[in-house]
Amino acid sequence: VQLQASGGGLVQAGGSLRLSCAASGNIFSINALAWYRQAPGKQRELVAALTSGGRTNYADSVKGRFTISRDNAKNTAYLQMNSLKPEDTGVYYCNAAVVAIRTPYEIEVWGQGTQVTVSS
Repeated sequence: VQLQASGGGLVQAGGSLRLSCAASGNIFSINALAWYRQAPGKQRELVAALTSGGRTNYADSVKGRFTISRDNAKNTAYLQMNSLKPEDTGVYYCNAAVVAIRTPYEIEVWGQGTQVTVSS
């Protein structure tokens, strides 16, 4: 099972970006999905999470600006980021709790990260 993140780039403050995270492989089900970010010199932090039941959780710093969603038919997660600020700059990673075909347990999978840079 692999996660491929895309959609990062350079944007001016106040702009928007939409990140995508496509899962591939022998997937039976994708349970929880999440986006994390890591700014230079800082620890990786949770940005947004989405359970299989549709419950969401956001970091206080992005509430009202970011929206996490999923397309189950495409095995893809999204992070819509609006009103971007310079402090949103960092490498964004997607994370998923996946049950693979013919396995009875859940595994945690990370994407490779996509760079988001917000200029002031």
